[in-house]
Amino acid sequence: MLKALFLDRDGVINQEIGYLHRPEDVRFVTGIFDLCRTAQRLDYKLVVVTNQSGIARGLYTLADFEALMTWMRAEFAREGVTLDAVYHCPYHPVHGLGEWKREHEDRKPGPGMLLRAARDLSLDLPRSILIGDRCSDLAAAHAAGLEQAFLLTGTEVQPCPGTYTSIQTLAEAESWLTRSHAHAPIRR
Repeated sequence: MLKALFLDRDGVINQEIGYLHRPEDVRFVTGIFDLCRTAQRLDYKLVVVTNQSGIARGLYTLADFEALMTWMRAEFAREGVTLDAVYHCPYHPVHGLGEWKREHEDRKPGPGMLLRAARDLSLDLPRSILIGDRCSDLAAAHAAGLEQAFLLTGTEVQPCPGTYTSIQTLAEAESWLTRSHAHAPIRR
């Protein structure tokens, strides 16, 4: 079975600005492309898992989200990186409008997006890794059975429950990946 590097989008891939939906507003987090190239070289599938309550709130459309992700995938491809899958949750149980106002197992802290990715991509979840910037990201990782999760500091004020590794930069996660695979054979 394969392993994945699960990445939250806002705050991990791109700087958090609140309800991002336009390419011209994207500022990639320093180190994201290096991290992804290293993970890819170490045979990790790259999977984005992102709550998108801006859709539920009516701030942008599903088509806006999909167009932005098409653009982002092209930017990653220019950097030699393939995003293997993107999962999103457009629902919000309180602030959603119409059909988007409901609880859903995909909404982090629920593990739904990770579990779907595991089924779709034949992933070994305990060997997979998640990098998030919120406690809800870590809770989803724990609920899905991941043994390693990283919290990119700066968003959460209080410590998150559960076991995780705090990092201040994505380079720290990249370094961890490299060290943890130093003695493992790399498939080419």
